[in-house]
Amino acid sequence: MRAPILLLALTVAACGSEPSPEEKAASDAAASAEIRAANVPPPIPVTLEPIAYSDIEANDLIGIGCSFALARNADAAMAVTMVEAAYVKQDNEIQRLAPDMGSAEMPFGTRSNYDGTRFGLEMTMRGDGEAIGGETTLYDATLTLRDGRDRIVYQQDGVARCGS
Repeated sequence: MRAPILLLALTVAACGSEPSPEEKAASDAAASAEIRAANVPPPIPVTLEPIAYSDIEANDLIGIGCSFALARNADAAMAVTMVEAAYVKQDNEIQRLAPDMGSAEMPFGTRSNYDGTRFGLEMTMRGDGEAIGGETTLYDATLTLRDGRDRIVYQQDGVARCGS
């Protein structure tokens, strides 16, 4: 007689330890988030190299567009944007990025966003700009690169020179 009572007591105790559907859903969501976080690598910062005039000549980057520099009086650009593409230099190699035709149009038909195989580029210009020559305008600007998960891997304030 004691065995059935003991079995009944164990059955009742086991039923009481089942999580509610809400608790199970919360537990499953937490476990899923933990697994996703463990499988997503951290962002890898990008280091850009200045694009020298010799790079511009060698890669035929002469034309109408905008160049991003870290300072007003900098000789080399960190990025060049044109109607058909944007260019950056990384690991001593010029990389070409395609224009995002859905992004905002910037001066001289350039775009605010360009897409590459390793990252996307966004150049944000502020203000109306300052004429600094016959056909060149200088803007305060920010250059941002984002990885495939939309995480910032490079961001610098500087200036954009737009013209021909």
